[in-house]
Amino acid sequence: MKHIHSEVEKDTRYLRLLSQSFPTVAKASTEIINLRAILNLPKGTEHFLADIHGEHESFRHVLKNASGNIKRKVNEIFGDELTHDEKRNLCTLIYYPEQKLELIKSTERDMRQWYFTTIHRLVRVCRDVSSKYTRSKVRKSLPDDFSYIIQELLHERPDDADKAAYVKVITDTIISTGSADDFIAAISNVIQRFAIDQLHILGDIYDRGPGAHIIMDTLRTYHNWDIQWGNHDILWMGAHAGNDACICNVIRLSLRYANLATLEEGYGINLVPLATFAMEHYADDPCEEFCPKTDAGCDGISEKTYRLTALMHKAISVIQFKVEAEIFSRHPEWGMSDRALLGNIDYSRGVCAIGGKEYEMKSCHFPTIDPQNPNMLTADERELLERLHHSFTVSEKLHKHIKALLSHGCMYTIANHNLLFHASIPLNADGTLKEVELYGGRKYSGRELLHRTGMIIRSAFQSDTEPLEKSFATDYFLYLWCGPDSTLFNKSKMATFERYFLKDKETYKEGKGHYFMLRDNEEIVDRILDAFGVEGPNRHIINGHVPVHVASGENPIKAGGKLMVIDGGFSQAYHKETGIAGYTLVYHSRGFQLVQHEPFASTEDAIMRGTDIKSTAQIVEMSAHRMLVADTDNGRELKRQITDLQKLLYAYRHGVIKENAKG
Repeated sequence: MKHIHSEVEKDTRYLRLLSQSFPTVAKASTEIINLRAILNLPKGTEHFLADIHGEHESFRHVLKNASGNIKRKVNEIFGDELTHDEKRNLCTLIYYPEQKLELIKSTERDMRQWYFTTIHRLVRVCRDVSSKYTRSKVRKSLPDDFSYIIQELLHERPDDADKAAYVKVITDTIISTGSADDFIAAISNVIQRFAIDQLHILGDIYDRGPGAHIIMDTLRTYHNWDIQWGNHDILWMGAHAGNDACICNVIRLSLRYANLATLEEGYGINLVPLATFAMEHYADDPCEEFCPKTDAGCDGISEKTYRLTALMHKAISVIQFKVEAEIFSRHPEWGMSDRALLGNIDYSRGVCAIGGKEYEMKSCHFPTIDPQNPNMLTADERELLERLHHSFTVSEKLHKHIKALLSHGCMYTIANHNLLFHASIPLNADGTLKEVELYGGRKYSGRELLHRTGMIIRSAFQSDTEPLEKSFATDYFLYLWCGPDSTLFNKSKMATFERYFLKDKETYKEGKGHYFMLRDNEEIVDRILDAFGVEGPNRHIINGHVPVHVASGENPIKAGGKLMVIDGGFSQAYHKETGIAGYTLVYHSRGFQLVQHEPFASTEDAIMRGTDIKSTAQIVEMSAHRMLVADTDNGRELKRQITDLQKLLYAYRHGVIKENAKG
């Protein structure tokens, strides 16, 4: 009792603030009852996705079908009551209600009966997926227009003889007032909403695929999501912050995969000046090494566009290497001056010197390079770069999307005993945490390294950042993209130059950092988890970045189940390499399941033919008991709130704080 009294006296100021929300004993007691009840609900379902790389159709479908969970629910609920086709059509309706309704109307003869039957089926599915949430949470998640009606249908069963007529009248009225289509769309979206409680994106929304901007539009309105920034996200963030090397890399990658939709249609980046520049300076260059990759879903481009893309690709690459050299020279502490390779070329002999050895060039046609000063931009290149710089920094839509990445993201997250990050943690050869130098010459490792890196990233976008620090932060995006000790790269080098220009394929090798060599070691993984303060008997690291070669037998589950690598290759460019088309890691109240996806045909095919992404689920780890909200991070917070409310009750009952009945 004395202990509680002393704590109440110590926390009186805070408890007075709390009393404004719960001004009476009755209201504080009611909230304690409510919170304790929530603690005993099943844990919400978390979905983890990584390396989406602009594949917006696959991504949006995975959200709509909850990685196959909605299809599983429909099969469980209806069993043999419905045929295979009826269940498939019901699932498609849930995923794409507006589009599917249009198709049904063109073939269905008795729409009234169809509406009546379908609404009741949707209510049954909605009742099932919402059953693990409180009525309050369900109510707050419902669309305003149909909130009351959906609540009534969810909580009144038609098999109750006393309520059957009541439920029938509600359904009849929905149909007779012409609201059935809107209601079906609304309840379908509610089903999608409740099938995924929390969405974790482990980086790399951008590049390769055509719809990163569409993915970001989807996420901006999504109910609950977070992101751990990936190297490709950082590249776009750096481009918007005004890092010219990042701008060049973004454009180069878009041209490499013949994917200009995100740049031009998504963000309004004008590439006409680059096209004009490329045709003027590289018209006589075959640019064979710069032909776009047509195995990444861009087979339909014309020969003229294919040729122009190659010219633009080489033009921006040369500018990129020049700009990168300028940034490397500003930061000798990075130890990357040896990556300024344009200065190592003997332009008369067509060879490049690296590490004391000469390598033959594939071609040596560089109309914009002065061999005496190879890293200097020409006047035309500088003018072009200024125009591109302006386009990236003033794009309103890109600004909104980068703002969303900043508000929902960070370098790492700890969620329910799981450490999430995109790529790696720098390690020494013996597996100890490696110290990496950041701004001001100070060195950090592990958790502090990722935290400080995140602070540097944010400072590039803050108006009150000191000019020298902001300049460093803007430059640092390039290091994060390709620096050897970057948590988002962690390789000896990025061999972009070598792949484009050198014949010897031995030069293409990028030595992996120690994290990638040691990540299957359970002891090393435990050491990292300890350093980040991740506790619990079933703790894990979850990340992406490096595609898992399923086709060649690689297992995404490593270190005795403590590390899960969930980059399964959403991007079409990786389908042949990985043998699959992406992973979703699902963490529900029973444990972990890894869902392996096959390639998605198209949204149109899904609507017209009812095709779904074929997914195979494997159990990764099952819990000995069904996990409740009490077992989660949110549960720990609710327990703290209960403790605070109990202190408030004590304060009321012992006269430390007076109740306010009018409150």
